[in-house]
Amino acid sequence: MNGEPNSTLKHVVEMAKSAIPPVHPAGRPFILAGLSVSLLGIRWAPFRWLGLGFAAASAAFFRNPARVTPGDENAVIAVSDGEICAVDFAVPPTESGLGAHAMLRISTFLSITDVHVQRAPITGTVVSVNHQSGQFHSADLPETSETNERNTVVIETAAGTKVAAVQVAGMVARRIVCDVTTGDVLASGTLYGLIRFGSRIDLYLPDAAQPQVILGQRAVGGETILARLP
Repeated sequence: MNGEPNSTLKHVVEMAKSAIPPVHPAGRPFILAGLSVSLLGIRWAPFRWLGLGFAAASAAFFRNPARVTPGDENAVIAVSDGEICAVDFAVPPTESGLGAHAMLRISTFLSITDVHVQRAPITGTVVSVNHQSGQFHSADLPETSETNERNTVVIETAAGTKVAAVQVAGMVARRIVCDVTTGDVLASGTLYGLIRFGSRIDLYLPDAAQPQVILGQRAVGGETILARLP
C-alpha cells in the first residue's frame, strides 16, 4: 500500500512527459528568462503572468516532438514542418558548390506556430556547410532564397547523390542554428538545426528526382516524403 502513491506519481510524470514534447536546447535560455521574470511576480502579479506566458510561448516555439522517419533509402524526407510553397526548378546557391544548372527545388514555409527544428532529408555525409549573410525579408517571398540570410548544408549519399538543404531566415528570424559540420554522418530524420522565428527551407535535389508533394500541402518534418531519388 505504501508504494501506491509513489507509483501513481510516477505514472502522472510519465504521462506528462509523453504529452509535452521536449525542447530544443536553444530554447532553454528563453524559457529560463521567462521563469526568472515570473519570480518578480512575488511583489507584482503582472510580472508573474508575463513571465509564465513568455516561458510557455518559448517552450511551444522550441518544441522538438518525436518523429517516425520512413525507412525508404530513396525517399527525401521533409526537413521541417510547414507549408509547401514552391515545387520548381532553380539554380542552387553558389556556396553549395552544386553548379549553375537548375535543380528541382522544394520549398517549405514555416509560420511562427510551426515546429522550427530541422532534420536531415536523407542519409549521408555532410560535405559542406556554408553560412551567407543577407537581408531579412518575409520568407514566403520567392526572392528570399537569394537575398535573405541563409545556411546551406550539402549531404551526399553513399551512392554519390548530393542534396542541398538551405535554412533561410525570415522577417522576424534573426538566428540560424546549425549543429553539423563537414564530415558528419547523418541518418535521415536526424535533428541538425533550428531557425527562430518564422522562416523557409529550400531543398535542392537532382532534376531526375520525383516530387511527391504539391503546392499548399502541409509537411511534417522527419516524416513527410517530399520526393524520391532516381
